[in-house]
Amino acid sequence: MRFPKDFLWGAATAAYQIEGSPLADGAGASIWHRFSHTPGTILNGDTGDVACDHYHRWQEDIEWMKRLGLNAYRFSVAWGRILPTGRGAVNHKGLDFYKRLVDGLLGAGITPMITLYHWDLPAELQDMGGWANRDCAKWFADYACLMFRELGDRVHLWATLNEPWVVMALGYLWGQHAPGIRDIGAAAKAGHHMLLGHGKAVQALRGLGLPNARIGIVTNLGPQQPASDSPQDQMVATLWHNFINRYFLDPIFRGEYPDTVLNFIGEFAPRVAPDDMQTIGTPIDFLGINYYTRNVIAYDASEPIGSRTVYQEGRLHTEMGWEVYPEGLYEILKWVRDEYGAIPLYITENGAAFPDAPNAQGEVDDPLRVDYIRAHLEQAHRAIHDGIPLRGYFYWSLMDNFEWAFGYSKRFGLLYVDHATQRRAMKTSGRWYAEFIAGQRGG
Repeated sequence: MRFPKDFLWGAATAAYQIEGSPLADGAGASIWHRFSHTPGTILNGDTGDVACDHYHRWQEDIEWMKRLGLNAYRFSVAWGRILPTGRGAVNHKGLDFYKRLVDGLLGAGITPMITLYHWDLPAELQDMGGWANRDCAKWFADYACLMFRELGDRVHLWATLNEPWVVMALGYLWGQHAPGIRDIGAAAKAGHHMLLGHGKAVQALRGLGLPNARIGIVTNLGPQQPASDSPQDQMVATLWHNFINRYFLDPIFRGEYPDTVLNFIGEFAPRVAPDDMQTIGTPIDFLGINYYTRNVIAYDASEPIGSRTVYQEGRLHTEMGWEVYPEGLYEILKWVRDEYGAIPLYITENGAAFPDAPNAQGEVDDPLRVDYIRAHLEQAHRAIHDGIPLRGYFYWSLMDNFEWAFGYSKRFGLLYVDHATQRRAMKTSGRWYAEFIAGQRGG
């Protein structure tokens, strides 16, 4: 497998999952800080108070990135570190943390990709309705513009939102993630206002005229396949495909929501103001795709949503219960290219949680993860061979971290983290990835 010389080889993280010290140096509380401190929300009562202590150990973590041979690193900014109440006065100590991090990355020859929003909305904005409040789109754009002005001379790759579908569905519809709301109307509003905030942020970047800056959005995508040829299974699989894969991409690329989803949610469909779709459709420079698995879906009238996901017997599944289906990465990359045109693509997340445990020597041998990465890189290479404009691959995650509602029970990292001591150790998968990257560079 030979990849293009300018291909980005990276790993990804998110602020609340690794940084720790969520209230340090004047930072404001986020919805995830509040949610994780609410009894019963997180497995084992875990919180992100310490996480991987990256806030203090970022220099060490850059050294680990260098050992991995990464030439890119995708991370997110904690909005509340920059603007403690989500708007208004700037917290320069928080801003300085990210300036130091960016300078450290550039000094190590690592290209930073910043995600502006990876789920940690400032709590005070949630008190005003959060993303269900249309004003949140403007608040986000103002925050984005501030970051562009402060770091746009050094950071050239920007993602507005990470997985807005997950925010909408798990945060506002099913309540499994912060802010823990179960309200279909609020969910539909939140989804639309996130898209509006994304469009306004893209416009803000364009308005600054930064010559090297490129901006996109990161979406979670995956094949939604019918369990059989029956019309009912076909129908529900199509509905899920439109809900998961099209719901945030059709507005950006086509200026409309998929009719099948709007018809399904009926009176709860978002209210679209006259200029909204024009703003949402402001052209982007790339699309980030987070790919983990597929869903095989069957019609089931006994389920509240009329369908269920069918477990695939005989297939390998990760600790998250997700089927390992590498072919789906190629299928979704090809679908995006065929459906929306030849926009540059990045695999912004792809990874697996397995039951990692160190041996007596403190080493973590994780052959299942090695196989997982190799198989998905084969599909990425296949996509490039077929003319799909794939520009980079970011493994999720750089290190074991706070896995949202699962706390510290799931490990995705190339680096093993002992959360009691904060000691990092490179897993076999990390060494394999480093050797693969080195091979691509001929050394």
